[in-house]
Amino acid sequence: MTRTQRPQGEITRGTTAPNRLRRIDRWIAATQRQALRAVPGPLAVDLGYGASPITTVELYERLRAVSPDLDVTGIEIDPDRVARGVAHLAAHPRPGLTFRRGGFELPVDRPPVLIRALNVLRQYDEPAAWRAWDGLRARLHPAGVLVEGTCDEIGRRATWTTLGPEGPRTLTLAAHLPTLERPSDLAERLPKTLIHRNVPGERIHAFLTAFDHAWATTSPYSAFGPRSHWIAAVRLLATTHPVHTHPPHGAHPRWRLGEITVPWPTVAPR
Repeated sequence: MTRTQRPQGEITRGTTAPNRLRRIDRWIAATQRQALRAVPGPLAVDLGYGASPITTVELYERLRAVSPDLDVTGIEIDPDRVARGVAHLAAHPRPGLTFRRGGFELPVDRPPVLIRALNVLRQYDEPAAWRAWDGLRARLHPAGVLVEGTCDEIGRRATWTTLGPEGPRTLTLAAHLPTLERPSDLAERLPKTLIHRNVPGERIHAFLTAFDHAWATTSPYSAFGPRSHWIAAVRLLATTHPVHTHPPHGAHPRWRLGEITVPWPTVAPR
């Protein structure tokens, strides 16, 4: 990249740690296989991976298990962070894994089938986050998916949205259930496009309120453990306002992992 081609975006705090994004990676590997295998020589982009390249390396390893010819490129604005990624590869070569300097413009040679952007947009205001969504969607392969969201420092609580070229598709909430007091505790990790919408009159607020109510109603299931409690609450939620017309995806195999994925219309801003 030349000096006149400034990367689009701002440098993030860069906080990261091994396995911080494991919940998101495993969800992508399990639910987005069609996108990862959509074309020969598919490309995945890890946008804004932070001060350490470790989460990009983990993404590569987890997704290559389901798409063996997948290439992965980690992109960072900070040249020092890119240098660390390049140095890591020099010591631990991995075919198909690269690191490049860049931002939302995505300096890659072909449209990616996956863009993962975690903990990148929290520092932006809501209009800027919507613009980033639009710009990244426009750079996807027609069969590709953008996964954007946030998580806590050790990956125990996370939320993320999936978007196709046409727009938002789903919202997923995921938690380490033994440490979760109530579902609405995940509100502080909502994507930027939703976090300030968690107020009465908005769908995301109605959704979390209904989820908390289902959680309280099914509290007797906690005697069988937090996983049973979560599953019972999701089952009840699936039959009540406001998600009964847009039921959760994934069913029991995903719910037992402490996840719930709902269609975007369930939570879309009014």
